[in-house]
Amino acid sequence: MFRFWIYLPFHLLVAMCLCHSIKVPTSSQHSFNSDLFSCNHSLILADGKETTVHLLKDIPKRYCFILEEDRATAPFTVTVTPCDVPIEWSILVHKASTKFLGKAARGDYDTLEATKSQKIPKLVSMIFNYKGNSVETYMGMSSYSAFYMLEFLSVERDTHITVYLTTDTTSGHLYPELPVDPRIDVIGIDHATVTLAWKHSPSVLKHKENIQYCLLVNEKHNYKSLCAAETAIRSSGMKSPPALALSLFPYFLDHQQVMILSNSELSIINRVSTGEVRQICMGTKNTYTVPNLRPSTQYYFDVFVVNLLTNASAAYTGTFARTLEEPEPKIIELKDGKVIHLILDGKKQKFYSLQYQARHKKIQFTFQSCSGQVEVQIARNGKVLASENIAGFRHFSLKGKLLDTYLVQLRPMDHTNSSVKVQVSSHFHKPVFPLLPESLKIKSFSKLRTCNSVTIAWLGTQEQSKYCVYKKRIKEDQVWMEVWRADRCSGPKSRHNSEKVLCKYFYDINLRRAVTTQTIKGLEAGTLYLFDVYLTGPSGIPVRYHSKVVRTRKKC
Repeated sequence: MFRFWIYLPFHLLVAMCLCHSIKVPTSSQHSFNSDLFSCNHSLILADGKETTVHLLKDIPKRYCFILEEDRATAPFTVTVTPCDVPIEWSILVHKASTKFLGKAARGDYDTLEATKSQKIPKLVSMIFNYKGNSVETYMGMSSYSAFYMLEFLSVERDTHITVYLTTDTTSGHLYPELPVDPRIDVIGIDHATVTLAWKHSPSVLKHKENIQYCLLVNEKHNYKSLCAAETAIRSSGMKSPPALALSLFPYFLDHQQVMILSNSELSIINRVSTGEVRQICMGTKNTYTVPNLRPSTQYYFDVFVVNLLTNASAAYTGTFARTLEEPEPKIIELKDGKVIHLILDGKKQKFYSLQYQARHKKIQFTFQSCSGQVEVQIARNGKVLASENIAGFRHFSLKGKLLDTYLVQLRPMDHTNSSVKVQVSSHFHKPVFPLLPESLKIKSFSKLRTCNSVTIAWLGTQEQSKYCVYKKRIKEDQVWMEVWRADRCSGPKSRHNSEKVLCKYFYDINLRRAVTTQTIKGLEAGTLYLFDVYLTGPSGIPVRYHSKVVRTRKKC
């Protein structure tokens, strides 16, 4: 997981480093000179701890460490991780006689004075130099007391790095180990997913409970270290802490982030200027299928093995892959007068395509949204004629030419499944769906509401139709599900007989008088009820009015 950076004032950082009480005089600015103990404005590098170093452009920064007599012949390693731009860093060693170096390192200033008036066997040499932005580790062995200096330089811009020095190789590794072959393999790819696999880190096999893999997905380039990825995300406009530290520290997402926790996998989607950056931590699984990718898009994949105890990480060799082109959507042929019922997958958010070739000049499309909102687009011979979001019923009457080709595209508006019924017909005199009133709303009369009865009203049509009324006792927390997530295409057959109030027929040639009322009695005082009205026309297909929730009076 990503690490939180703790930025300390310079004087505090110096105080922390000087806790080793190793005193050294200063020297010239750029290299060792004839002064035996040179470390100009340098800090003492702590042994066994990862140190964050901030570099200003074109200003070298030095850290020192000393291997004394009691540590002679001991191995040591220095690991440097650039967190942004390429840097240059070097290790210089000053080898001197044990007699003088040992005393001076312990602060014997009589010895220091003596060095000014006599020649001392010494040798200054550069034992390592590197330029670049990769994580590099120097492994050395000293057979004598020695004074070491690390010098860091950034020539591009201000940046920061991490440095880890250790002389103890017996107590385990701060950084997780990489396998002999640290490559990431692409083992599967299609238009929306890429499947990756990598060899297990030896650290996972030894300390499974403290190690996990984290995957970074972006559209820009690969990252050679976790801190380089963190820096890139922050520089793209992220205000919040690094996301891979989520399982260790409290964390708050801003409006540019989406967090998903599913099946013990933690996914963070950061919306940045260069596209989405995804971060997924999947425990110790060494295969993963990245979902919901865009077709024909190149993605870069980096895997980091993270030590949960130290927050240190090691990067596998990144890879990249381009998703395939999206296949042509399957087109469903519409037949004149036939009703089809479609279930739209809200997770995929894709268009469903329907096609119809006109047998008459005038045709009518009818859509009934059964649940959720549905985006509808109708095109003829490649030209868009209508585009609307539908929640309920909608008719589109169109006029064209014989054999015109109509393409209908449907897509759910929510990230949950939606369903819709579709019909196209050229026979206006034989409608499958019943004739609908101007509004499908149910009205209740507050003044007529009592402790045990409610009066409702609804509009009818000029066509003789059957209207059935149902009631259901519900609780406050059920209102949203019952009203907004109800299946509007379901008919009276989906209801319990105990919920049925009555069925009746009515119509009126004068639409202004095509209104009916109904008083439902035998209700309980102070209780919430859901009322539904179903309209069934000659074809037998039911239409459900918008549900109405009413509470009876508590006192009468």
